[in-house]
Amino acid sequence: MTSELQQLSIPMKTGVWILGDQLWPDQAALLACAGDRARVPVIAIESLAHVRTRPYHAQKLVLVWSAMRHFVRDLQDMGWPATWAEAEDFATPLRAWVQQHQIDRLLVMAPLDRPFQQAIAALDLPCKIQQISNNQFLWSESELADWFSNRKRFLMEDFYREGRKRFDILMEGNKPVGGQWNFDKDNRQPPKGAINPPAPLQFTPDEIVATVIDKVRSLDLPTSGSLDNFAWATSRSQALDALDYFITDRLRTFGPYQDAMVTGQETMWHALLSPYLNVGLLHPREVIFATEKAWRDRGLPLASVEGFIRQVLGWREYMRGIYLSVLDLDRPDRPTEDLPYPDRNWFDHQQPLPSWFWTGKTEMNCLSQVFKQIDRTGYAHHIQRLMVLSNFALIAGLNPQEVENWFHAVFVDAYDWVMQTNVLGMGLFADGGLLASKPYAASANYINRMSDYCKGCRYNPRDRTGPKACPFNFFYWDFLARHETKLRSQGRMSLILKHLEKIPAEEMAAIRALSVAWHRQQQLLS
Repeated sequence: MTSELQQLSIPMKTGVWILGDQLWPDQAALLACAGDRARVPVIAIESLAHVRTRPYHAQKLVLVWSAMRHFVRDLQDMGWPATWAEAEDFATPLRAWVQQHQIDRLLVMAPLDRPFQQAIAALDLPCKIQQISNNQFLWSESELADWFSNRKRFLMEDFYREGRKRFDILMEGNKPVGGQWNFDKDNRQPPKGAINPPAPLQFTPDEIVATVIDKVRSLDLPTSGSLDNFAWATSRSQALDALDYFITDRLRTFGPYQDAMVTGQETMWHALLSPYLNVGLLHPREVIFATEKAWRDRGLPLASVEGFIRQVLGWREYMRGIYLSVLDLDRPDRPTEDLPYPDRNWFDHQQPLPSWFWTGKTEMNCLSQVFKQIDRTGYAHHIQRLMVLSNFALIAGLNPQEVENWFHAVFVDAYDWVMQTNVLGMGLFADGGLLASKPYAASANYINRMSDYCKGCRYNPRDRTGPKACPFNFFYWDFLARHETKLRSQGRMSLILKHLEKIPAEEMAAIRALSVAWHRQQQLLS
């Protein structure tokens, strides 16, 4: 990255286009022109056509558009001749702006999502468009390509350990601090007794945010979710406040209960920083370094610190690496019979997405709680996403592409590079094990152990059959039975499949009948 930037000469007629998820002041396109900033015009564009391509949570639109406006204002304060435009598309304001400033070279930092890369390639502008490698991650794209090339396995644990060594995070020489690489066993406690996490830091909408909220309310867009409780940070200074609040008030107890779910405690001790990382208001380097520094200076528990750093340095960087280096849709060696990654459906699941995924009206209390939370905030933590939402979609046999589209539509931190890997690969095992080592399928027993959602629910978390049988139970065992042959090829499923063999044939028939009847009822309701 450094050599690429040093080689760039900055002619008089250069302009910079800032995308909505590139709001970091040292992002590559700005950094290339930093020495001549007073003479390099900058533009950010709110395109209605772009957000009409699919539904988005209304709070995501407010977050991104407000953050863009705050970012333009910050750039102006730093001496950049920056502006933003509101338009139906990107091309029209870009052409006018290019002609106004007589720009002959437009710099843009390479977008992460392939659909946006294709959109830029299709633009017809009266100037040259030059993309610069994205620098909003720790690993560069070339470093990722080197690491992932010619590997027989793509385990996140291998990648995470390499990242710890490469960036010298939580290391003592060549060894991890504390003598081990992760502290998962210390970070999976169920929610027993009183759970009283500090309230999440919330931000009152300023004039910019209020204006954008009014705009989103007035537009005829297919949005999801409510705008009544918008409280996200929309500027870099606020995002830094959110980071400091997490480290000071929430990180100490983040680890033990990071997998727990409690009614009325929607965020637990989670950081709530993913939206800010994904739009560039925070850089992962500063988040990781601040977390490690807090451990060294304040004596915070290593298990909590390591568990959080693993999410940022490990999982987030790894998912980007998978998206860029492994899920290359155009690679020449891909067998012709293989579907492109976004279309993969290893289990051939074809059940339609129930309408109540959008309305939230279901008698399953765990799902109902999460749906209400998403509607209010556009947020759910990783276990709610993996072990409630994705788990249900997987065992119920819902179509992976419909599920992925829904995830993209309802979360404020959703982007193509995040959703394809996390939902299709990790959550739904639609890639047949390219990313995950086994399907993350579980019965109601897991949810009952790690949450209080089953209390007072109309279903019994212990029943597999009968009038109060929990759908998580009969779907789980039916899923194992339907896909037993395929699942036997997954080594980590052997023990679970032995439990399947112990269920009497008569009970399995009743389980299958409940699954079929449930789907039939959903079709009638829709």
